[in-house]
Amino acid sequence: MEVDSVVALNNVSVFQKNKLVLSNVSLNVNRSEFVYLIGKTGSGKSSLLQMLYAELPAQGDDADVCGYDLKKISKKKVPFLRRKLGIIFQDYQLLSDRSVFENLKFVLKATGWKDKTEINNRILDVLSEVGLVGKINALPHQLSGGEQQRVAIARAILNKPELILADEPTGNLDPGTSNEIIRLLSKICEDGTSVLMATHNYNLIQKFPHRIVKCEEGSLLDSNN
Repeated sequence: MEVDSVVALNNVSVFQKNKLVLSNVSLNVNRSEFVYLIGKTGSGKSSLLQMLYAELPAQGDDADVCGYDLKKISKKKVPFLRRKLGIIFQDYQLLSDRSVFENLKFVLKATGWKDKTEINNRILDVLSEVGLVGKINALPHQLSGGEQQRVAIARAILNKPELILADEPTGNLDPGTSNEIIRLLSKICEDGTSVLMATHNYNLIQKFPHRIVKCEEGSLLDSNN
């Protein structure tokens, strides 16, 4: 794996329940690079992301993410890989019975943070970054969709990941809010975190142009090639 790569796939196949979804996938994502992953529903975008965070097995020549070989990774090592990743879903996946603060605290404690002051400071830092310090005690149902997604982004960057994997993060949002989310992800990318974002929102892609890779007919097509 190249030093400047956070993702290095070469001739990799992606399976979902023993069904081949993508074959001969080759993809490099460099540090601080923003890449859109596009394709029709069912084309394999989510499956590719799931393979990258070791939810699905990787088969092929090379499959390295943030220094981990996905072909050889043990179950014990998967949590350590995921600490280097920030994962953002379309439906936010916040804990509905906990405040914004408690949602973020839960992730930090689960990933080994113990010092109360450090936990509090880190939560304030990420909420400041996404512009939600004023909502620290709110419950998810008291937030708009855009605010919930900002909390999800705050959660994703808590452990200063090398790579964010975002699966249709604007899918449930109106155009104006979607623009705000992409601006936020772009700023996080400029600060050093790579972003691989699955989307079918072509208006966003035109408005905020970045490199594009496309899932199509079981293959991955790269606009760089």
